[in-house]
Amino acid sequence: EPEDPSSSQEEGKKHQVVDIIISEWMGYFLLRESMLDSLIRARDKFLKPKTGLMLPSHTTMYFAPIFDEEERKISNQEYSGAMSDWGEFVDSTQSVYGVNMSILGKDFEKEQKEYYLLSSRWAELRPDAVLSEPVVVKELDMMTCTLADSKGITYNDPRAQFDFDIVSDDVNGPVSGFAGWFTANFQSRTDEVGRIHAPQLPSAAFLSTGPEAGYTHWGQQTFHLVSSIPLIKGETTNIRGCIEMSRTKENARLYNCRIRYESSRRKSGEEKDGVVLMKGGVIEHVYQIP
Repeated sequence: EPEDPSSSQEEGKKHQVVDIIISEWMGYFLLRESMLDSLIRARDKFLKPKTGLMLPSHTTMYFAPIFDEEERKISNQEYSGAMSDWGEFVDSTQSVYGVNMSILGKDFEKEQKEYYLLSSRWAELRPDAVLSEPVVVKELDMMTCTLADSKGITYNDPRAQFDFDIVSDDVNGPVSGFAGWFTANFQSRTDEVGRIHAPQLPSAAFLSTGPEAGYTHWGQQTFHLVSSIPLIKGETTNIRGCIEMSRTKENARLYNCRIRYESSRRKSGEEKDGVVLMKGGVIEHVYQIP
C-alpha cells in the first residue's frame, strides 16, 4: 500500500530534535573524502530547521597561482627517472628473455604521468608563494547546501571561472602551478529562516588553511603545471580559465580536478584589454586528488 506522504513528513519531524551539529568533515581542498554527504543527511533528518546550528557554519574554497618551482621540478625528475627505468627494463627483457614489452609502453607512460605530473600534492606554502589575489571558487552555507553542492564544482558555476593578473616586478616567478585551500567560519546563521529564529553566536571563530595561516593538518593542495609559465620583468602575465571538480568513477570519496587555462602577456601599466605581447593556446589538465 502506498505510503501517505504527510505521514512520512510527520515521522521525519519527530527526529528533528538536535540543537547543534558539530562535525570535522573537511578534507583536502575541503571536499576530498566526500564526508559532506553524510553531514547533509544528518542535518536534514535530525537538526531543528528553525533554530538549529551547524558548526562550522560556512565554508569557502580558494584558488590561486603559485611559485613552487623546486617541488614542480622534483615531480618532473621523478617522472623522467621512471620512464628511464622503463626503457632499461624493456631493453633487458628483450635481450635476456626475447620478450618485447614495448607494447605496454603507452599505458606505463600514462600511469606514470598521472602519478608524478597530474596528481595534486599536499604542501605548506609560504605566503609569498601566492602570486596573485586568490579567488573564491565555491561557498557553502552549511544550513542550506545540498547533496548536489557537495559533489564538486561544475564548469557552469560562475565561481568556477578565474582571471589572474601577475605583475612580474612584484613577485618571484615563474608560475609553477595553482593551489587550492579553504576557510571555515563558526558564526550565526545567515539564511533567511535562521536569521530570524536561530540564536545568535556572540563570539564567531574562523579557521583558515591558507598559506598565511601557517601549518594545518589540511595544508594546501598544489596542482603543478607540466611546463611553468615564465614571468618577464616589466610585463604583466594574465592567466584566465576555469576549474572543475568531480568525483572519480572508481572511488566516490576521491576527486578529479580539471583545470583549463590560457596565458597572455602585456606591458605592465597597459590596460587589461590593451595591446597583448603574447598569447598562448588553451591548455587543459586533469589532476587526481589522491
